[in-house]
Order: sequence, then structure tokens, then C-alpha cells
Amino acid sequence: MQVIELCNICKYYGAGETQVRALDGVSLSVEAGEFLAIVGRSGSGKSTLMNVLGCLDVPTAGEYRLEGRSVFSLSQGALSAIRNRYIGFIFQRFFLLPTLTALENVELPLIYAGVGKQKRREMARAMLERVGLFDRLSHYPAQMSGGQQQRVAIARAAVGRPAVLLADEPTGNLDAASGEAVMSLLKELHAGGTTLLLITHDRAVAAAAERRVEMRAGKLQKSE
Repeated sequence: MQVIELCNICKYYGAGETQVRALDGVSLSVEAGEFLAIVGRSGSGKSTLMNVLGCLDVPTAGEYRLEGRSVFSLSQGALSAIRNRYIGFIFQRFFLLPTLTALENVELPLIYAGVGKQKRREMARAMLERVGLFDRLSHYPAQMSGGQQQRVAIARAAVGRPAVLLADEPTGNLDAASGEAVMSLLKELHAGGTTLLLITHDRAVAAAAERRVEMRAGKLQKSE
């Protein structure tokens, strides 16, 4: 089953001679449960592609279907609901709220989803235990290492069991040991059935994926 289908996606900025084609006719299909890496240098268009995949940005042209549903015709409210229900985001900079504990950070998407207090607390505790941080429930981001913060961010992204996890340079701010631990965790989530899209400039990181595609100057190259 195809969970993602992009057809001739274009994203242009500006016009005339100064026009920038961040995405230039990108077509891509991703099967449910697949682990795909999108590789590219800075400026290649991979981050713009992630924003489109995550329903954070609307392209200039093209069609995007998520689990068979056309995305771009939806209202902002419906797009927000899709982001909350179907897509989990993992970023290089973690984006944890500094005034919330690890447990409270992981609970956030469940609050938006309308999950009751007791149930969401149980789900957040279970996910933090799964990522090896059950002893850090009451810790604030500033009290944790970078690797621990990224594991909290992964727990937050995965706690609602989204159809797709989008990971944008998830090891970019980590030392080698923490980066390896995070990649092991992502592979474990994939092994459990999660569809995982990894955006990275690092081919060594991308090697963990089942399939790799490369972005160059807004165009998608042949799969590996």
C-alpha cells in the first residue's frame, strides 16, 4: 500500500530571471512501512521537500496524496489535523519546550489530539521507557544531554503512532555515540512497522535506509 504519492511537485520562489526552483517536477512513491532516505547537499531542495511532505508548505504545482487522500485541496484546519494525526516530526534542533519536563513534552501531541489526561500520561510514560528515558521523566531539556533530548523528541513524534515519521537531520547536532544510538532507535521504530523518511546530507547515515533517493538542484535522482 502506498502511504505517500507525489506527482510532479514544483515549488518556485520569485519570477523571471531571479526565479528559484526549489522543487522542479518531483515525483515519489513511498510504501507503508518503508524506510527511505532523501539525501542531498545544502540547497538541493530536500528541506523544501520535507516541508511539502509534512504539509507545512504548499507547492506551486503538483499533486500529493497521503494514504490516498489528496492533500492540497484541504483547509488549513484539515491540514493541521493531518499533521497531528498522520505525521510525526523529528528535527535536528529538537524543538523541545524548555519549561516542560520530558514527560510533558511527549504528552503535547496527545493533548492536541484530545486524549484524556490519564491515558496520555500512560502513553507518554510508555514511550519514554521505550526510548530508554524512564528515569528522566521529570527532567527539563536543559538537564539532559543532546542525545537524551533527541530521544525525547523521537518519543514525542512517535507517541501518537503516526503513519509517517519525518526525520530531518536527526543526528546533525549529536556526537558520534549519541548519533548511533538515535539511529538504532529509529531503526527499531521502523522494524515495528513505522514508515520512516530520513532527510540527511550524510551518506553514511542514509546507508541505514532500505532505499535512498538523491536531491540535486530541486530534482529527484534515481533510487538506489
